Amino acid sequence: MHWIDLLVFIVYMIAMLGVGAFFLKKNKNTEDYYVGGRSMSSWHVGLSVVATDVGGGFSIGLGGLGFTMGLSGSWMLFTGLLGAWLAAVILIPKLSALPEFKKLFTFPQIFSIFYDKKTALLAGIISAIGYAGFTSSQLLAGAKLASSTFEDLSLTSALVIMGVIAVVYTVMGGLKAVIYTDTIQWALLLSGLVFIGLPLGYVSVGGYEKIREVLPAEFLSLTNIRWQDMVNWGITIIPIWFVGMTLYQRIYACKSEKAAQKAWYIAGLFEWPVMALMGVLLGMFARVGAESGMFAYLGYESAIGMDAEIGLPMLLRTILPVGLMGLMMSAYFSAVLSTADSCLMASSGNLVTDIIGYNGTDQKKFLRLSQIITLGIGVFAVLLASMMQSVLELMLYSYAFMVSGLFIPVLGGLFMKKPSANAAFFSMLIGGGTTISLILMGIDLPLGLDANIYGIGLSLITFVMINQFKNKQ
Repeated sequence: MHWIDLLVFIVYMIAMLGVGAFFLKKNKNTEDYYVGGRSMSSWHVGLSVVATDVGGGFSIGLGGLGFTMGLSGSWMLFTGLLGAWLAAVILIPKLSALPEFKKLFTFPQIFSIFYDKKTALLAGIISAIGYAGFTSSQLLAGAKLASSTFEDLSLTSALVIMGVIAVVYTVMGGLKAVIYTDTIQWALLLSGLVFIGLPLGYVSVGGYEKIREVLPAEFLSLTNIRWQDMVNWGITIIPIWFVGMTLYQRIYACKSEKAAQKAWYIAGLFEWPVMALMGVLLGMFARVGAESGMFAYLGYESAIGMDAEIGLPMLLRTILPVGLMGLMMSAYFSAVLSTADSCLMASSGNLVTDIIGYNGTDQKKFLRLSQIITLGIGVFAVLLASMMQSVLELMLYSYAFMVSGLFIPVLGGLFMKKPSANAAFFSMLIGGGTTISLILMGIDLPLGLDANIYGIGLSLITFVMINQFKNKQ
């Protein structure tokens, strides 16, 4: 990378750290740190939700899907639109109507309202573990991007650099820093894709005729997808809008119920079709470049043997001129950081509020404890990322674990009058435990469906059976 690009990139990273330092002075209590003072606007929150949900992991992951299956890979984020709008219509009004709503900081706290403290503790543990894993996936995405862009930078070194930057400004600034940097980061990514990545990528690979010549015909179709893929994506991604700690924090951060709903509608539209199609198109351009020998100088004569998720970084490294390379890399690192910081805040909030259960009145001590816990989880996330290979796989594993453990009890709490606390507890234990066990054992499941579908199924059966037994007593 040319020194001008490197300078642009360094200036950007310093600016992000500057935002964290600015809000370090602004945070007076944990309400500022974890829920942004409950005063955020729809657009700031909506764009922050998109930046967090799509982020670097899905940006790199979508590039990988475009590389392997073409336009149909965009359907993965259609499930994000459905989840966002369903949550706006169903979840946000019910949540806002709770008498305790203005005192809530975390997602598992609603389990104390619907059930009991023991159930809330288990929900906190599941959420904290899931979001630590999700943070790792984002750091791995950034490391892959950096190591594929900078010649002499190893994946491990890139991972450490990404981890330090994301953790430091999140520890300092809390949710306000996260939401404001997310807005900046998402705007930068969108501008980079629209004005730099897509047009230059299209021209560099030879335009539409070359794309048609090189790619299989099904890559240009929206029907190149199995029903199992849609079911797996839908059952993993739609429920996360009902159990995601990062999303609950942003609902709490909005200044009103209507502001939260508007933010969710904004987020859904930007997820699909905007970000979805741009991500897979760039992945398709990378596939054309790989098959045309564009990356021969990097040791890849064709797409054979290439990691699909590094195709996009290689394309950008190859086609972008001095100056624009630095801007585009900053845009993609923006996406990575915008998700990593939010997931780090979520896991930290779970650990401090729901697991440790700090109840002291000393706000400075609470704030300091929160920052120390955030730092510790950040270090753990870097270590976990160093042991994984696939960004999308790590993300979907984390999603699946949370969804299979938490989704059914949340629905029970929202729609039943007096659901059983034992039903919720064992539903979470069996649902989450089933999914993670099936994943770790690597069992091939019937019909090509994902492990979390079976986890959710067992969670539902457990919840219904224990509730029925309670009602018969």
